[in-house]
Amino acid sequence: MAVSTSASSAGGAEERGNGTIGRVLARVREFPQVVNRPLTSYYLLFGSSALLIMLGLVMVWSSSMVDSYTETGSALSLFRKQVVAAAIGLPLLVVASQLPVKVLRVIGYPAMIISVALLIITMFKGEEYGAGAMRWLEIGGVTIQASEPAKLAFALWGANILARKEELKQLVDWRQLLMPLLPGCGVLVLLVLIGTDLGTSFVLLTIFLSLLWVVGAPTRLICGMIGLVAALGAIMIAVEPFRKGRLTSFLNPEDDPTGTGFQLLHGLYALGSGGVFGRGIGGSLEKWGVLPHPESDFIFAIIGEELGLIGTLIVVGLFGVLGYAGLRVASRARDPFARLAATSLTGWIVVQAMVNIGTVLGLMPITGIPLPLVSAGGSSLIPTMLALGVLLALAKNEPAARRALAARGPSRAQRVLSWLGLDNAGTGRKTGSAAQAKNGSRPTQVQARRNRRR
Repeated sequence: MAVSTSASSAGGAEERGNGTIGRVLARVREFPQVVNRPLTSYYLLFGSSALLIMLGLVMVWSSSMVDSYTETGSALSLFRKQVVAAAIGLPLLVVASQLPVKVLRVIGYPAMIISVALLIITMFKGEEYGAGAMRWLEIGGVTIQASEPAKLAFALWGANILARKEELKQLVDWRQLLMPLLPGCGVLVLLVLIGTDLGTSFVLLTIFLSLLWVVGAPTRLICGMIGLVAALGAIMIAVEPFRKGRLTSFLNPEDDPTGTGFQLLHGLYALGSGGVFGRGIGGSLEKWGVLPHPESDFIFAIIGEELGLIGTLIVVGLFGVLGYAGLRVASRARDPFARLAATSLTGWIVVQAMVNIGTVLGLMPITGIPLPLVSAGGSSLIPTMLALGVLLALAKNEPAARRALAARGPSRAQRVLSWLGLDNAGTGRKTGSAAQAKNGSRPTQVQARRNRRR
């Protein structure tokens, strides 16, 4: 009896194990179908962005408390500013996600004009902190970095310029590809470089190259533009002594551990001391007046120290998901503007994240650009959240996504925008009424029977 009982229990355990493996294999087989759902891009963008913003708020609170208390007497002063910036950016993100493509195409022109005007004002009224590359402009008691919204403005303006030329069949030679895109990029880069901000100039040039790549520019033209960008970078490094110091410290930070190599070395110390699981939230030692800018440029080092290797891999994975979703939107878009804008905005966010992370890891020279959505600073957070709102709007503009959303009916935000004349919420109703009229013109079975009786 005991032998039979043990045998039956072993058989039951084996069946349960086989059942679990079967369910796992079934989930794996269903994964491609889940990924190919109409709103997959939308939910991937929304989920990865929300997690990065929430993680950024937590890490800004943790990494800035020491410096905030030293400067203002309150450990939460910088954290409060970041919360306010997120609170401003959230409704802007929601509104941008509900705008139709035709409105997004128009926005690029005034945004470009405003960005150029702010950069020109910064040349005369801006303030420079330290010997680095940050020039700031104070407007009404609020300090902003004018070069940050210029990224979004240039991406939308450039996408609309090339999309219009593609629709008019004007992209026949290299001059049509570069005019007026190259002069517009050149003006922004020149104004940003006057403020000695090489990192933002690199991001603007990345947007420029991504637009050329998506529109189908010849390989020789793209290679020529890359060579021009490299030559420009070499000149800017050669004419500024502090950039030479950053380059040499990047190659050999141990040669000047108390000078140019100080920030990079302590960033590496923070990453290394975190281990696999980290010291825990708030447990960083490098933020205690040792590592410069732990809440902005080197917040990834604090993430590695407090959350360990697991935390850094989660951050990299979230940016990978965001990049995949953005490129998925671009690949599935039929509208040329949507394809160009999605690629340029995704390239901006992902490349900037790669540069920031590469800087902290010692793979690239220190550029001073923040980690998108995570680093402290409303000037960076709000335009990036606006860019994500645009990406969400483009994700909902995919043909399959439009059909899925039309089946649900207009949302509350769409109805509010339709009252303001900024949304095509009524289109679905018109289409539905038109279809109903079309179906109504066909005789139903009851009408057919009545006709036969007559």
